[in-house]
Amino acid sequence: MTGTAKHIIFTGRVQGVGFRFTAYSIARRCQLTGIVRNLPNGSVEMIVQGYPDDISDCIRDLQETFGVADPKLTDIQYDPRYTDFRITY
Repeated sequence: MTGTAKHIIFTGRVQGVGFRFTAYSIARRCQLTGIVRNLPNGSVEMIVQGYPDDISDCIRDLQETFGVADPKLTDIQYDPRYTDFRITY
């Protein structure tokens, strides 16, 4: 599958609250590929790939669940090496 790819940085209260596990569950439900991981500065990084509407749904669900405002989204090139969605460390 090819589609859209986004690099996303979530800030705020996103570590120690189950954000990565929830992101994993939502991304899998939306049939997205990519990764999610904590960053040393307290933010969370996601790379998501899939159909644009599915990516938007995933971001919206995370924002609603955790009250995250204004994640930083950057368009990136689709990478076929991501064949599923994973939590990385």
